[in-house]
Amino acid sequence: MSENPSKSDGSSERAQPESLRARSLQPSLTVKDLQKSMEWYRDVVGFTVDEQHEREGKLAAVSLKAGSVRLLLGQDNGAKGWERLKGEGFSLMLTTSQDIDAIAARIKGMGGTLSSEPTDMPWGQRVFRVKDPDGFALVIASERK
Repeated sequence: MSENPSKSDGSSERAQPESLRARSLQPSLTVKDLQKSMEWYRDVVGFTVDEQHEREGKLAAVSLKAGSVRLLLGQDNGAKGWERLKGEGFSLMLTTSQDIDAIAARIKGMGGTLSSEPTDMPWGQRVFRVKDPDGFALVIASERK
């Protein structure tokens, strides 16, 4: 639902029931090898490790950040099968004011493989795609011009 248009007195009322107005989205991804995934997001893509979460003395999850973006990686416990597909039909889009070509070159220089090279899109963004070790797709895009 969208907001109601302004009334004749200049005020506006929110639709009822009021729609969700979220301020951020912080995804959590379950990964096969937490150490490997943490290193990939940190060393290849450029996230920083914000916090490491242990359970019974063993690393169970890692909180990562890149600017205002937050991401939680959790170690798969195998309860749903070790070989289950992860990341199919799902992608995370990160937008940045940084140079897309420089980010793509850095990722390739650190051993990452792009799924698509940086490309100008008709809607004004420049984007490229890369997959993490578990197959989760990241779309890294410039801010709209």
